[in-house]
Amino acid sequence: MRRMGRVRIDVAVALATFAGLCIAVLTRSTALLEPDDLAYRASIVALSHGHLTLSTAEYHALGRKLGSIAQWVQLPNGRWISEKNPGYPFLVVPFQWIGALRLAPLFYGGMACIGLFAGARRWLGRFGGAWAVVLYCSSGAALVFAWRATMPTFTDASLVAAGAGALLWTFLATEAPQRKRAVVGLLGFIAIEAATFTRYTDIVALIVACVVAPLVARRVGIGRRALMLWGASVAAFCALVASFDAVVYGGVFSTGYRSGEIQFALSAIAPNLHEMPRQLVWSMPLLLLALAAVVWIGLRLRRDMPGARRDAAVACALAAVWLGIYGLYLAYTWTAGQGAGGPGGGVSVHLIRFYVPALGAVALLAAWLVYRLPRWLPVVALAAVVTLGGVEYPRLADGGGMPGGPGRGIGWTGYPPTGGPPPGFQGYPPPGYGP
Repeated sequence: MRRMGRVRIDVAVALATFAGLCIAVLTRSTALLEPDDLAYRASIVALSHGHLTLSTAEYHALGRKLGSIAQWVQLPNGRWISEKNPGYPFLVVPFQWIGALRLAPLFYGGMACIGLFAGARRWLGRFGGAWAVVLYCSSGAALVFAWRATMPTFTDASLVAAGAGALLWTFLATEAPQRKRAVVGLLGFIAIEAATFTRYTDIVALIVACVVAPLVARRVGIGRRALMLWGASVAAFCALVASFDAVVYGGVFSTGYRSGEIQFALSAIAPNLHEMPRQLVWSMPLLLLALAAVVWIGLRLRRDMPGARRDAAVACALAAVWLGIYGLYLAYTWTAGQGAGGPGGGVSVHLIRFYVPALGAVALLAAWLVYRLPRWLPVVALAAVVTLGGVEYPRLADGGGMPGGPGRGIGWTGYPPTGGPPPGFQGYPPPGYGP
């Protein structure tokens, strides 16, 4: 009976935290902070009417309907498409159809909470799952990107988090039936694949999962059939993306971005290291808890304490996702060229977004530390994270770090980006095209 009571409190804390996230997001009016919002919004609306690409007439018509389109490109065949990775519109178009686009990031955030809760509870026990959910949902970065339904950031971060939690449960639930572990593991891989389709750099998390699974399979009792099933899923995903890029962009490795537009270079690491740590800590303070957890886990392993090897193995996988994504974007030349943060040296919402996909792995590591803290210290640590998130969220949502505030951010070009509507413009969508 006592154990059942713990489970109920555990679940209640997680549900209350997610409900708080939803309330904080839905009670604040929407705003478009960056040109990226305009690009994704146009893609979502076009796809909701059955169009992946647009003719020139349709493109200008949609621009007039929405007020502005940014960061779309013209393909060699003359049609228009967003330069952004294509996955996000496919994930959220069902919500656009029912007029509830703002619920889309929250839906995937709910998936993240389920995955994190299951994985962390299996790893840590008792309230470990609840602490992971609290940490994931409460930072300023999580809140502001869950609020921005026309940006994919919270959605792909949530898919990575859901996948990481599902795979963590799969590897640690050694007493569960093989079929159940295979299915949950497959769902974990599918979630990370969906995140990668949304943001191609999330392939870091997919690579880590593909490396870890065969390495630990025998030790944790994962059968060959499960590994083959997961491998087939990854192979099918890679084939799907390659085919999509070949058909839409004209090459297996082509994207909507112009050649050389997205660059990573070692020369960008120093300026990014100078600026980004401060911004990331303020927007995601659980980073400090996760870093302390990694150090503590390493010390426990060195002393060969009970459970240290298992904790170290899990921490290595999670840290690989975290540091892999951060390491990649520390070499991103665009963020290095943006200079200092917002007014007064604050956090720039357009810079921190590249690092948010690692949030699930960071939350799991931070939950390990919170779970290990004695007496009242877990409450203090969680209260500090929640408080800082509540302070930073409204400032970021007000356009923190964006020149000109909401709707006039970095690279704003206004409408129309390529001149006025062409002759014969009739509006969008064309007659008989849909609602």
